[in-house]
Amino acid sequence: MFKDHFSGHAAQYAAARPVYPAALFDYLASQCEQHDLAWDCATGNGQAAVALTEFFTRVFATDASAAQLCAAREHPQIEYQQLIAGEVPALAQQADLITVAQALHWFDIPAFFKSVEQCLKPGGVLAVWCYGVHSVSPAVDKVVHYLYADILGEFWPLERRFVEASYNDIEFPWPLAPTPVFDLTVQWNLEALRAYLRSWSALQRYQKSRNEDPLLLVDRELAAAWGETKERQVNWPIHLKLSQKPL
Repeated sequence: MFKDHFSGHAAQYAAARPVYPAALFDYLASQCEQHDLAWDCATGNGQAAVALTEFFTRVFATDASAAQLCAAREHPQIEYQQLIAGEVPALAQQADLITVAQALHWFDIPAFFKSVEQCLKPGGVLAVWCYGVHSVSPAVDKVVHYLYADILGEFWPLERRFVEASYNDIEFPWPLAPTPVFDLTVQWNLEALRAYLRSWSALQRYQKSRNEDPLLLVDRELAAAWGETKERQVNWPIHLKLSQKPL
């Protein structure tokens, strides 16, 4: 069953989420012998799919949420389709690369891995990644951690535990390859950080449940911790898992 945590704020999600580093996609492309087709599963707003067009002739991008796909950026090389992750698209052994950005934890993972096996070419690559809580400064991080764990703790879906474990407790279909370390880094002002925090699924669930914005409970402390600096660097380590289908 598809658990939809983002359709209700798809446009807000698309606007607030940070952009993955170009070096990540350059590396993924370098791991593929051919560059005919990439499948970006759970594409959301299409961020990863658009980045893949620099390296692949065609990009097939799927998401279970129609609202997310409506917020996705159109591109002549991208074919968008509404599909649940466990469904098998008509890509029998055609994909050179399959990517999942910050979404594997929401899937029926065994069903998805079966579809991966059917869709990847022999020697094709599966690449999934996630990122956890960002870091800014010790003072800002302390306030954000309090919001994350103490205020929103019970509102995080159970699947969030996979992200907190950096996907290390997921059994992949083939051996994992060693990968470089990538960081997702942005320069944000305080308003951009607030918008990102409001895109959290747990914050949205809290707000619907209690009819109040939980960010207001820490906003004064957050502003004080941010200080007078207009922009600060916000950083997320990316946890990348890469697995190659045997030839």
